[in-house]
Amino acid sequence: MTESKKTILLIDDDIDFLTQEQMQLEAAGYNVITASSIKEGIETLNNNDFDMAIVDLMLEDADGGFKLCYKIKKKDPSIPVMLVTAVASETGLEFGASTDEERSWIKADKMLTKPVRFEQLKREVKHLLKD
Repeated sequence: MTESKKTILLIDDDIDFLTQEQMQLEAAGYNVITASSIKEGIETLNNNDFDMAIVDLMLEDADGGFKLCYKIKKKDPSIPVMLVTAVASETGLEFGASTDEERSWIKADKMLTKPVRFEQLKREVKHLLKD
């Protein structure tokens, strides 16, 4: 019996980041569905099944990723969500998803700061998916 591949929804408006991470995640054995905007992300999450989501924070709106995280968790609270962002370097604003209180309003299970090394991203994906 073969185990089916896990599917990751990847949402980012940086096409270079999106393409690079999609290729690396697929090479690591995952199916990847991508979206490059809030609207496309909402359509994709409403019309597809996935095991995990990786979402950029600053999309067209500075807080667009928060909206998407909320919608993903509303669809299915058990879906792990990773927020990947350059907000600290872009704005100086720092926050995290390391406490229950932070996760309650951020609606993400993990937060990584860009630039992200793929090995770190892959390790966190495996951890969140319990692979």
